[in-house]
Order: sequence, then C-alpha cells, then structure tokens
Amino acid sequence: MSDITEFSVAGYCTGNNANEVVLPAKPEPLALNTTETALIVVDMQNAYASKNGYLDKAGFDISSTGPVITQTAKAIAAARKANMPIVFFQNGWDNKYAEAGGPGSPNWYKSNALKTMRKNPELMGTLLAKGTWDYELVDELSPQEGDIVIPKTRYSGFFNTNLDSMMRSRGIRNLVFTGIATNVCVESTLRDGFFLEYFGVVLADATYQAGSNVIQESALFNIATFFGWVSSVDEFCEVLA
Repeated sequence: MSDITEFSVAGYCTGNNANEVVLPAKPEPLALNTTETALIVVDMQNAYASKNGYLDKAGFDISSTGPVITQTAKAIAAARKANMPIVFFQNGWDNKYAEAGGPGSPNWYKSNALKTMRKNPELMGTLLAKGTWDYELVDELSPQEGDIVIPKTRYSGFFNTNLDSMMRSRGIRNLVFTGIATNVCVESTLRDGFFLEYFGVVLADATYQAGSNVIQESALFNIATFFGWVSSVDEFCEVLA
C-alpha cells in the first residue's frame, strides 16, 4: 500500500526493543511497540455487514462487506499470535431504545437506524437491539477467551464506555482500527483517541464505509491528514511476523 520513502518516522520507539516495529503507513511510517498496541474491531455486527441487517434495510450497499470480514479476520489472527489485546465493539441499545436517547438527543435525529424504524414501525425492536441477531457480531469474527467486548450506544467507542481505562491499565498507547463504518464509528473513535493521546491507525482494507467509495477515500484522507495514520492488513501482518 505504501513505501517508506520519507525520512521521518512517527511514534516513539527506542530502536532497541524486540517488540518495536515500524508499520508502513500514510502519511509516514509509524513506530509501534507491539506490547503497547491493541487491535480494535468496530461494530462488525450483522446489522452492518450482513444481508437483511440494519444497513441493508436502510438502503446502504453492503455488497463488499465480505472481503472486509476476511481481512479483519486476518488482522485478528496476526494480533492473537502477537499476544496483542483485541477489543470488539458492539453498537446498539436496549429493546425499548431508551439508551438511544429521545427527541432531546441529536442521536434521535441523526441515527439512520432510528429513522428507519420510525418510517417502518414493524422494525421496532429488531434493529441494533441487544439480544437480537442484528446486534450480534458476524459469525466469522467471534471473540475468543481473553478478548474484550465493549457495548457502546453512540458512534465513538470512548463515549460512556470503559475503553480508556482498560487501555491505560494495560499500558496501551496505540490503537489499530478495523471495522464499520470508516466514516462514522471508526473515525469517531479514532478522533476521540487522538484527543486522549492515542496513536490511531486504520487498516484501510479491513474497513467499510456507509455510503459510496468516495466517502471511504474522503474518510481515509481526513484521518491520514489530521488524526492518525492509514495502513493495510498485509503490512500490519508482515511487521508482526
């Protein structure tokens, strides 16, 4: 995806630790200590990645989510082999949608899932409701013992969750992102991590946008320019190996 052609390398490795690697990335390579790095899997749920899930019912194109699942599984396998913490996010609410917020919350107006259900009342209680098929992670990416699963009720994985405390207690400073949607929950979480002094990396081929390919490219450009770095699954796996 990228060649290390710049003289500068972002990050803070000392160069004398076997756990330190340099990940090829845009806009420049990023130095990582693998013992201070976690893999974040954002909302890889039936709602976002499966036929008849929320995104599909809301009219979004999910025809290309299969390769994203495959690439995410590849990144997870590499992270497991490197003993890297893996965090799975699940986005959604209680079946009465109290956690989603009412008309006093901007989420009530901006959430496409909530808007879809208001237009189609027969879907109430089925989209992104805890305990439903829609809410569950896709079968191919089932967490294993020792993985961290964090429910979240808004786009950002830092909002009203224990992500920050769990990462800090483990000495984590770098967050490597996969998941859906690049331009919504992935970018929101990476942005919040930026303000909390985390180094955020998106593995572009293990993410999927809500909308057209133009949106994907725009989100990746914005991340690489202002908030973090962009790499690929193959490059991530290679440096871990």
